[in-house]
Amino acid sequence: MKHLLTPLLCLALVGPLLAAEKAPSPDDQYKKLTPDSEEQPGVPKGVVTEHEWNDSKIFPGTVRKYSIYVPKQYDGKTPAAVFVCQDGMLYKASTVFDNLIHKKEMPVTIGIFIRPGTKPLKPGEVAPKRPDGRPAPASNRSFEYDSLGEQYSRFLLEEILPEVAKKFNLTKDPEQRCIAGSSSGGICAWTVCWERPNEFRKCFTTVGSFTNIRGGNKYPELVRDAAKKPIRIFQQDGSNDIVNAAGSWPEANKAMAAALKEKGYDHKFVFGEGVHSGNHGTQLFPDAMRWMWRDSKK
Repeated sequence: MKHLLTPLLCLALVGPLLAAEKAPSPDDQYKKLTPDSEEQPGVPKGVVTEHEWNDSKIFPGTVRKYSIYVPKQYDGKTPAAVFVCQDGMLYKASTVFDNLIHKKEMPVTIGIFIRPGTKPLKPGEVAPKRPDGRPAPASNRSFEYDSLGEQYSRFLLEEILPEVAKKFNLTKDPEQRCIAGSSSGGICAWTVCWERPNEFRKCFTTVGSFTNIRGGNKYPELVRDAAKKPIRIFQQDGSNDIVNAAGSWPEANKAMAAALKEKGYDHKFVFGEGVHSGNHGTQLFPDAMRWMWRDSKK
């Protein structure tokens, strides 16, 4: 009896844990993508190239990778619309751009996908460890993305965009410039538009960190107190997003959305049931881009 009961007892104890591990996530419903996020036959494919920037005066001592997407339809004669994204290539953006540009549902757009800066270790400095045990350089991500003020917008306008413009004909029309990001990259996208609406007027933010990491919780009040700015913003979050010492991501996004609505911004807020992930934002991305560029020249 002893040998029979032991495995049964183990099963009774472990079974609920296994069931819990297999329980569906509220985020699962957002994993299915539309055909606009998948490669389609007959659609011209843009080219993505990889680059490095290690000469920043705005964020001295940092190095970073960035990618440039150039659609097949770009001819170099007509200035291309500009799309900037924090944290690199999110939202299956290059494939979505291929499809939407081909269908003339967004303008010919050059995408610039920028990773956060890292600071190489100095001699004798001990590196933090990655989960796999390898040394990791110190990330400058939170400082760059979560900080309020114009520093990151200056980095784009004084360093990255002029560097890309050496090879490509980029528009200087703020109505034809969109910036996007997720989480801390999402609040960063808004900050660039907020600080420099004369340069960027389109913002796509998903699970944005409008919380008190570096003062981002102040934005609803700032939006209400300032004159309305010419910014178009598509905002996404979910009811199961993060709640921690920095605040509640769902409540912060709802407060931000309420302030934008009150001031009459050109604004769309999609609030689902997702967690702090890119799934819902990626699923929404094609329709968000159609909405964002709905009155742009194709």
